[in-house]
Amino acid sequence: MTIPVPVARGPRRGLPPTHFADLTSDQVKEKVKELGLPAFRADQIARHYYDRFEADPLEMTDLPKDAREKIKDALFPELLSPTRYIEADGGATRKTLWKSPDGTVLESVLMRYPDRATLCISSQAGCAQNCPFCATGQLGIQRQLSAAEIVEQVRVAAADMESGVLPGGPGRLSNVVFMGMGEPLANYKRVLSAIRQITSPSPYGFGISQRNITVSTVGVAPAIRRLADEDLAVTLAISLHCPDDELRNTLVPANNRWPLADVIDAARYYADRTGRRVSIEYALIRDVNDQAWRADMLGSLLHRELRQMVHVNLIPLNPTPGSEWDASPRHRQDEFVKRVRAKGVPCTVRDSRGQDIAAACGQLAAEEK
Repeated sequence: MTIPVPVARGPRRGLPPTHFADLTSDQVKEKVKELGLPAFRADQIARHYYDRFEADPLEMTDLPKDAREKIKDALFPELLSPTRYIEADGGATRKTLWKSPDGTVLESVLMRYPDRATLCISSQAGCAQNCPFCATGQLGIQRQLSAAEIVEQVRVAAADMESGVLPGGPGRLSNVVFMGMGEPLANYKRVLSAIRQITSPSPYGFGISQRNITVSTVGVAPAIRRLADEDLAVTLAISLHCPDDELRNTLVPANNRWPLADVIDAARYYADRTGRRVSIEYALIRDVNDQAWRADMLGSLLHRELRQMVHVNLIPLNPTPGSEWDASPRHRQDEFVKRVRAKGVPCTVRDSRGQDIAAACGQLAAEEK
């Protein structure tokens, strides 16, 4: 049975022209054949793109010189251009504002830690979920991103790591999180295509471990169940933010369509099908969702429904300029952690990076607009 997956509503511009990273390996080979080139050229192009992080056929010098321009025109239309970089944490956090030829803007953030390098990527330009404390939610939805636009964020970050753009010298991109602009599961097919390319081995993928990929969602229950059946080992992160329907209807409007019981049931299905622990994202907002009794309620709910297959990530809110929402004080955050753990549920506070560079999703794009 095909499970219907919602797509973002509202105005949207058309997707960019078809790019190499929008195609399957078989489709690439067919395109190469149409250009009058032998099939093995497809693998050559793929190795340039996924292994060497090269996206300009004019620089692919092992291809016939007279074929490079044809390949560029057929498979590598202009996609995204970086228009602004801002850095924090001594250069270990780097945020990029991207713009497409149609004027669409989006963001990604590359963060280097002692033991890993993590890229936070966008799956939509803007977001239709309308969560009131989220900068991206206040932008509304511009349009879906193509699979290639999603993958390009990864390719460029991998190239930056290899060339040592961030302090610490050359390294390797190890983790990718779909936690940037947009609701990934509202752009399901393209996000799935991007995941396959990010995790597939050479020559048609970057070879990053599936276990190092995280897909965040507000709780699109039908799509969570569908993702569970894809035979992937990626981490599911659910932006819960509240353990009771009454408040969550306001904080996460999607809850009016998929209430907590449905979201938790889908999370349990995901954990059972994949054997992967589900991450629960909880942004602590002062005097809104940070009460001790809500910590008790959250811990009890998750222990009862998900047992050992869950972990709570508390996120200190990164307020947007002019917002009525504010972060919880440290003592209330510590009490929340203690009470969730007391219910038998692992709970930690996420290391927040780049708060001085408008690192909350959508802030930089909002400034650009």
